[in-house]
Amino acid sequence: MSVHINSIKGREAAKNLHTAFATTGIHGRTEMPEDLMPKGIVRGSLEHILFITLTVTIDYQRDADLLWESARRTYEDPETRYLFHLKSLADTNLNKIKRDMGKYKLSKKHNKDPEYWKTVGESFFKKWNGDPRNFLRNCGWSAPLALQNLKKRSHVENGKKKKDFPYLSGDKIGPLWVRMMRDNAEIEELHHLERVPIPVDRHIARATLSIGIVRGYYKGNLNQIFETIRKAWFESVEGLTINGREMIALDVDEPLWHLSKYGCTDRDKNSGYCRHIQNCEAEEYCIPGRVLVNENTVELNT
Repeated sequence: MSVHINSIKGREAAKNLHTAFATTGIHGRTEMPEDLMPKGIVRGSLEHILFITLTVTIDYQRDADLLWESARRTYEDPETRYLFHLKSLADTNLNKIKRDMGKYKLSKKHNKDPEYWKTVGESFFKKWNGDPRNFLRNCGWSAPLALQNLKKRSHVENGKKKKDFPYLSGDKIGPLWVRMMRDNAEIEELHHLERVPIPVDRHIARATLSIGIVRGYYKGNLNQIFETIRKAWFESVEGLTINGREMIALDVDEPLWHLSKYGCTDRDKNSGYCRHIQNCEAEEYCIPGRVLVNENTVELNT
């Protein structure tokens, strides 16, 4: 891998993109798919926290708009709402859960998604009295410690050691969950968020590479360049302030996601030409060259 980080450019982009997203929007959008709540849910309530927690658990290689729409429809249907109630979820056999998660296409991986959904729900139900806030409280409300403990917690099932929090403990979904606990569930007690990496997925990677915060030549697996992207945004936000507080890497997650989904995704894979360039909030940062982010690999030549 022959790439370098331009944290000076990243510093400018972080501040400007965050400001744009909070005011006029990125490509005219100021909301994330998870911001729209199901009817009847109160923001910050236990029901809201469980709705976010279980849904984000299966936010892996998914179209986020479709995933969160499916989750809302599933919650709003009295026959499938039990999927978000942990005792009912624990008492229901996996085959029924599979059928009901398929009703509104909530599950994409029709075996793994229901299995992991049920496992995460049962872990919070049996070990944390049905409330993810008890888990976070046990971690001293420390976001980095919570992420570590998500990875460590396990149980024995049929003689085999299994994770308590599959998918939710992943390098992308764990930080994403923490951000949603802060931004959507409004859990103010969370701290040390400056040590939480940006939840890198294909959109975050594509936007970061397209605006040249990480630039150079690379062809290979996602994991290595994902780690460089996390490092790039840690460095880029260092010393910045927004709204009277320290800016953190998580603050650029939403604007970068929109930048890619509604802009950078349409870049020509070789030249880098983007038809949205003249109306893009990142026009001054966009660079030419090959940025190709697939499901498991990246090709970069910029």
